[in-house]
Amino acid sequence: MIRIFIITFLALASIPVMGQSITFTGFKKVRTIPGSYVSFSVDNLENIYLLSATNQLKKLNNKGDSIAVFNDIKKFGEATLVDVSNPLKILLYYKNFATILVLDGMLQQKNTIDLRKKNMFRVNTIGLSYDGRIWVYDELENTLKKIDETGEVILKTPDLRQVFDKAIAPEKIFDQNKYVYLYDPTQGIYSFDYYGAFKTKIDITGWKNLMVSDKYVFGTDSSNFYTYEIPVFKYRQTPIPAAFKDYRQVLAGQNYFYGLHEKGLDIISIKQ
Repeated sequence: MIRIFIITFLALASIPVMGQSITFTGFKKVRTIPGSYVSFSVDNLENIYLLSATNQLKKLNNKGDSIAVFNDIKKFGEATLVDVSNPLKILLYYKNFATILVLDGMLQQKNTIDLRKKNMFRVNTIGLSYDGRIWVYDELENTLKKIDETGEVILKTPDLRQVFDKAIAPEKIFDQNKYVYLYDPTQGIYSFDYYGAFKTKIDITGWKNLMVSDKYVFGTDSSNFYTYEIPVFKYRQTPIPAAFKDYRQVLAGQNYFYGLHEKGLDIISIKQ
């Protein structure tokens, strides 16, 4: 998982300084990658993955140079999730077909997993596990499962309706620091250990751009950036600078801040 520096961003970005190159305190836009993209991801080497409106996945380095392209869009329809937590093992998920594609670092297809053939017909989200396996949440059975590359279930929780008051509907899964986090934007974040035992619930709802990295949860709403430090239960809230509010997806990496808008992806340098 990419190391996040949003805390640094929150400290530096409170006073925007407008200029021809759009310079903020501690930040300067260095380039824009033009195009119509529905989402993007950044791996821990700061390679950029752009999912286009035509469902093409492009991999670029942080200078914007193309490295690889995955363009096999006819079989599976619209990709709904790209997991780049391991740069050598990329997951593409097609929710409408309950199908996972496993790609290598050059976006060459290694494997296809049809979850329907394993009797998993309603899986909204998936996530790569620390050991190269895949976490899935089966909403019909209300269970968190770990599967191998053939789709065989190697671990699953009990029906979580027996644990919680009502069924959960996670839209994101993160594997971090020996815990698995399920984010249901209407109910909160549920954490489990690697054996599938429920540990705790974090009452965070309604956040966008949510990410779990190391001991922090990061997210936004229309007005603010948020951080939550898991071990000490501490929130931090900072207003989003006006010049950043047009971004519909944001992410901060080790050296760059990334913001997606309707005309492309801005790459903004972070001055440490």
